[in-house]
Amino acid sequence: MHIKTTKCNRFCLVAAVTHQEVFGRPEAQASFESLFRSFDPEVRFQYFKSFRRVRISFSDALAAAEARLRLHKTDFSGKEMRLYFAQSVHIGSPRLEPPKPDKQFLISPPASPPVGWAQSQDAMPVVNYDLLCAISKLGPGDKYELQTATPTTPSVVVHVCDDERGGVNSAPDDSDQDDKPRPLRQKIVQTRRPDYSPGEEEEEEQ
Repeated sequence: MHIKTTKCNRFCLVAAVTHQEVFGRPEAQASFESLFRSFDPEVRFQYFKSFRRVRISFSDALAAAEARLRLHKTDFSGKEMRLYFAQSVHIGSPRLEPPKPDKQFLISPPASPPVGWAQSQDAMPVVNYDLLCAISKLGPGDKYELQTATPTTPSVVVHVCDDERGGVNSAPDDSDQDDKPRPLRQKIVQTRRPDYSPGEEEEEEQ
């Protein structure tokens, strides 16, 4: 669990300035900086126009405290100026910690399996020998009742079809197919293109 802590910077002040000319005009910036240089000649300034804030860094913590005590809520160019000590927020460890091991199995591919995980063994295939025996006994022209009818369900009956060529076996061997002549396929006759002569076109135009 990360713990949020706030630490006050005694060497740095943040000024909330509503006077927009401080961020654009050099004359206004020089007048603003002169207020703080009287406390510390080595003071440094950072302007943040979008936030209307100025970060003021002092070399001495006592000078920063005195400047805040005397200039807080004072008038600058007709508007109130407020000063605050800068604060740094620290959350948890300075380094990024890895995720907990109990959640790593959700990553694809997983870094490690969850605790207590074991690979399952594949089940043996089930072969229904009764069904294979019944299929081997099927003959053409016969019918077999797979399920008897009940008051609420119909019966299921399988009718074995004969071979279209009149044979007993529905799937003849390759040797029989080689001996018997195969029926010829009907050839598709294309439509004949009409004859064309240049003389006929000239007569039609005339």
